[in-house]
Amino acid sequence: MGDPLSALAGGGVLAVITGVEGPHYRNPGTIMVFPAAGGSVGQLSSGCIEADLALHAREVAADGRVRRLRYGAGSPFRDLVLPCGGGLDVALLPVADPAPIRGALAARAARRDCLLGLDLDRGTVALDGPGFPLRVVPPTRFLTWGAGVEAVTFAALAHAAGYPAELATHDEATAATAAAQGVALRDAGPGDADPRTAVVLFYHDHDREPPVLAEALVSPAFYVGAQGSLRSHRARVEALRALGVPEQAIARLRGPIGLIPSARDPRVLAVSVLAEILAERAQ
Repeated sequence: MGDPLSALAGGGVLAVITGVEGPHYRNPGTIMVFPAAGGSVGQLSSGCIEADLALHAREVAADGRVRRLRYGAGSPFRDLVLPCGGGLDVALLPVADPAPIRGALAARAARRDCLLGLDLDRGTVALDGPGFPLRVVPPTRFLTWGAGVEAVTFAALAHAAGYPAELATHDEATAATAAAQGVALRDAGPGDADPRTAVVLFYHDHDREPPVLAEALVSPAFYVGAQGSLRSHRARVEALRALGVPEQAIARLRGPIGLIPSARDPRVLAVSVLAEILAERAQ
C-alpha cells in the first residue's frame, strides 16, 4: 500500500481521523493521503468510506478549503454505514506547501520523533505547529544476529511486514540467503539501537552471544532476546556476569523468547518472536 506520509512529499490532500466514537479499526491520528500526482495511499476504514473520501479530496484540492466529515453514528451520510457501529470524524486538509511534510520525513528517517500541527480551521500544516497533533515517529526496527534458517526467517518476516530489518552474521550462506530476500546486512554492533529498536539473537553457537548482548543490554533498545532453552538462558546470564555487565542490564534479557513455548519450526518461531516483540512495543 505504500507509506502515506512519503506519498504526500509532493503535496496533495491529507485526510486524518480526528475522533472515534465506539468501536473502530483505526485510531485518531491515522492518515490517508491523496497525492497531487493522483491516486491514494492508506486507508481510514476497511473500505467503507474511501471512495467518498476521494470525492471530497478532489473538492479540497480544487478550492483549498478544509472539509470536516462525520461517518457512522450521527452522520448525515446515511448510505455510508460503518459495520462496526461506531462514529468517525475525519478532516481533509490541502497541503499546497509540502515543506513541513518533508521535514517530518527527514526527522523520521533520522529516527527522531516529531510533531505536525494540523490547523483544522485554517487548513495549514506546520512542524511543531498549533492544532490537531499528528505524531510522526520512527517505526519499530529489528536488528538480528545469528546464523542459519532461524535468523534468516525472522529477519525476512520482519522485513516482509514492512519494518526496517537488518541482519549481522558471520556465515556467508546466511548472508546470501538473507540478502536475496531483501534483508539489509550490517557489520556494526548494536550500539546504535534506540528506544524503538529490538535486538534478537539466533545463534546455535552460544559463545558468539555475550559480546553482542553485553552491548545491546546497556543500549536503549526496548527488547533484547536470544533463542535457546532455559538452560541456555541461564548459561548466557552467567557469561554476561563474567563480562561485568550490570545486574540491572542483565535482567532485561529475554529468554526463552517467543509467545509459543518450545517452537522448533523456524516459521513458527519467527512469528512467535515477532508477536512477542510487537506486543512489548504496544505497551
